[in-house]
Amino acid sequence: MKFFERLKEGLTKTRKGLIEKVESLFTGRKIDEESLEELEEILITADVGTKAVGEIMASIREKAKKGEIKDADSLKELLKKDMVSILGQPHPLVVYGNRPFVILAIGVNGVGKTTTVGKLASRFHSQGLSVVLAAGDTFRAAGIEQLKIWADRAKAQFVKHQSGSDPAAVAFDAIEAAKQRGVDVVIIDTAGRLHTKSPLMEELKKVKRVIEKAMPGAPQEILLVVDATTGQNALRQADMFNQAIGVTGIALTKLDGTAKGGIVFAIKKDFGIPVRLIGIGESLDDLRDFNPEEFVEALFS
Repeated sequence: MKFFERLKEGLTKTRKGLIEKVESLFTGRKIDEESLEELEEILITADVGTKAVGEIMASIREKAKKGEIKDADSLKELLKKDMVSILGQPHPLVVYGNRPFVILAIGVNGVGKTTTVGKLASRFHSQGLSVVLAAGDTFRAAGIEQLKIWADRAKAQFVKHQSGSDPAAVAFDAIEAAKQRGVDVVIIDTAGRLHTKSPLMEELKKVKRVIEKAMPGAPQEILLVVDATTGQNALRQADMFNQAIGVTGIALTKLDGTAKGGIVFAIKKDFGIPVRLIGIGESLDDLRDFNPEEFVEALFS
């Protein structure tokens, strides 16, 4: 099955909670303030986010006033255009500059972080790039083992310390090893426990400082992995991590299991952080570059 078809299928729940509701709202009804208020409500409950909804509704109300929206179809076309405009251009994750290119993968536990790291490593390997995976989630022995399985699968080199050791030291050693071996990409997996003895954000700040010492200018990418099924919670996570260490890109996982796919718009509008990758399933090639036009097209079709 082509990726677009899988994306369409993955967005079924979001489409039902958003586009199909819009269609049924305007079937046989005139476009007036009452129906537009109902539209606004649909967008908000689909987790599109208040800022994004505000922008979309301002545009639709203006066009409605000018009599440019004749029916449900023209309203849908306008909605589509506004959604693409909010998401902007695609911003794929590209390896650039001095090697190694360092990616710090962050996010709370259970969002699919280690799996995303593994799939990324596999993708880079298939592009002919050498990869070191660093097991920075030192508090979860299972996390270290899971990452090792991915490293083997992706033919990546693997750096780990004992369970419970300092994550910053693992990151440092991984970068040093990569520099010595002429490796292209280092991906550092991290812990995601929010409530621990040493607060997570302080730990991540330390990891980031040590990475900068090991290689000035790194990490070139701080990739926040968020689970689309958590909706508004994903927004709070983006805010929290962004304030603590700065986020350069987002990988949105589990889009195929949620009606909250609208969160893509909220993240972009609220923080201006590009969604770089989306996950719509378990298999290796289900982690893809995020293409706004393709996403909106799949949502409406």
